[in-house]
Amino acid sequence: MEEAGIWSKKVGARGLVIVALVSLMVGLGISGSLDWLAGGRVINLLGETNSQEVRPVLAAQGGLPDFVSLANSLKPVVVNISTTQVSEGVPGFGGPLGEEDPFQDFWRRFFGGPMPRGPQRQKSLGSGFIIDRDGSILTNNHVVENAQKITVKLADEREFEAKVVGKDPKTDIAVIKINAKGNFSVPPLGDSDQLQVGEWVMAIGNPFGLDNTVTAGIVSAKGRHIGAGPYDNFIQTDASINPGNSGGPLINLRGEVVGINTAIFSRTGGNIGIGFAIPINLVKELLPQLKGKGKVTRGYLGVLIQKVTPDIAESLEMDKSRGALVASVSKDGPAERAGVKVGDVIVEFDGKEIRDSNDLPIVVARTPVDRKVRLKVLRDKKEVMLTVAVGELKEEEVVASAKEKGELGLTVQRLTPQIAESLGLDRAEGVVITAVEPGSPGDDAGLRRSDVILEIDRKPVRNLADYRKVIAESKKGKGILFLVRRGENTLFLALKPR
Repeated sequence: MEEAGIWSKKVGARGLVIVALVSLMVGLGISGSLDWLAGGRVINLLGETNSQEVRPVLAAQGGLPDFVSLANSLKPVVVNISTTQVSEGVPGFGGPLGEEDPFQDFWRRFFGGPMPRGPQRQKSLGSGFIIDRDGSILTNNHVVENAQKITVKLADEREFEAKVVGKDPKTDIAVIKINAKGNFSVPPLGDSDQLQVGEWVMAIGNPFGLDNTVTAGIVSAKGRHIGAGPYDNFIQTDASINPGNSGGPLINLRGEVVGINTAIFSRTGGNIGIGFAIPINLVKELLPQLKGKGKVTRGYLGVLIQKVTPDIAESLEMDKSRGALVASVSKDGPAERAGVKVGDVIVEFDGKEIRDSNDLPIVVARTPVDRKVRLKVLRDKKEVMLTVAVGELKEEEVVASAKEKGELGLTVQRLTPQIAESLGLDRAEGVVITAVEPGSPGDDAGLRRSDVILEIDRKPVRNLADYRKVIAESKKGKGILFLVRRGENTLFLALKPR
């Protein structure tokens, strides 16, 4: 009571009248500007002019996003994608709807039970959205990877068989196409670089096969690196994203697509408010290549890099942690020909600042092949300018994702002599793990980045071809035994695929 008395004295009669009027308007659902209450000024409850603090709060009371209009205009462009694959049978309950049941993984997880062995037809569900009036559809690569049949269902319930036009596993992007007549609605592609943390966004997709589900939230963060691949640069959002949302659009309040919903962070497989989307600006860069030649050609520098930690920065007498530390230089590669040396810290590439080691692979990959660019490095506390002719990332240099065969959550690369030397190995045999997806089977098994895989199921792994072959031959649902080299030691780790 005493505090209430002090508060009323400070506010005064005029303030109490304003409070009463505001409460009445809110209770009646009246929205709009409240400036007239103060004679054209916005005042706080103490009668002091303070427009910067109060105006956003008052605007928010009557200015909620119009998700209804957004949903009505964008729903027609979102499609349901179902794929059919043939794989080895695994122990588990097949589901009450038989082998066509799209929720088989759910039933097996919670009910278990026997399931026939031998080749089994499996269905998976995902989302996508139309990007061209010719029937081209954008989705995730993992939605259509290894699919023998792809079926697209439009918002008007029509179904068509689709074919893959182009795909890029490294960024998890794919373009598929249907042959259908009709004046398709096409959403505008926005500018994801202008997206702000805290901005409202909406997701549309088919979680668990539930068509045209709309969820909303905000942008939680930008530039997230989650270990999904070498070109991670995700938008994080708390808009509800669940299995089946993959490939659907993330939309801003202007109705523009700013991302492709791709992944969730979850220990249970359900939404916990942490979802990830591929920025649409990255997609726009790759679309011409995907539609034109079905794949993406990337720039290649020929260096193995690592993060500049505060301790490393201090030892190199740098003012702060920045750039990418060169741990190895590939023989006869573009970097070696340009004069890059082990121990250099790359701080600028083609005029773009390299703040973190994760920035470099992205900007190099985006650079056209054979283009000459300026490279700024720190060497012996001095800035050195070099000119490098960017090469083409060849197939043997491309990281190979184990997610293509068994959802292991591992990204591996061939072990070059330079990498072997940097890891203290006598010979370049095996494959090196370059990323482990958090929460994946590989992560659960204890595999780490920089582990060198020597054997899988007691079969030697000398190169990427051996690795792919052994992984392909491993049976889904059965444990896989890895022998890895970690530092000076070797150890066995058992991995259980999902």
